[in-house]
Amino acid sequence: MAPKITGIHHIALKACGLEDYAKLVKFYTEILGLPVARTWGEGGNSAMMIDTGAGLLEIFANGEDYPGQGALRHLAFQVEDTDACIEAVRAAGYEVTMEPTDIVIPSEIPYPARIGFCIGPVGEEVEFFHVK
Repeated sequence: MAPKITGIHHIALKACGLEDYAKLVKFYTEILGLPVARTWGEGGNSAMMIDTGAGLLEIFANGEDYPGQGALRHLAFQVEDTDACIEAVRAAGYEVTMEPTDIVIPSEIPYPARIGFCIGPVGEEVEFFHVK
């Protein structure tokens, strides 16, 4: 019998030092408005978990480099208003790579959504996904 997985607990991002750590914290807590769930460590060992409402985003300050994109393509947040999220990141000076767009994923039951993408503080691709 396979073990039961009940969901994603967290996704982790490693900042390369305190300057990038501060950028990540500001982006996810101040610009996107996500609450901090817990923090620990200090200085170059600082870390925190941010509550996304459906899992946690863990941020560490002790990364050494930023690897290529690899298999993880982007973080996708379920949102109430894709356009408002894109405007918030644009106003904060972040690159918008896809303007809000209505799509329909052609699955067995069509899955309509409104999506938009930006590049986050340390090069991570972020999607804002609103199910219609």
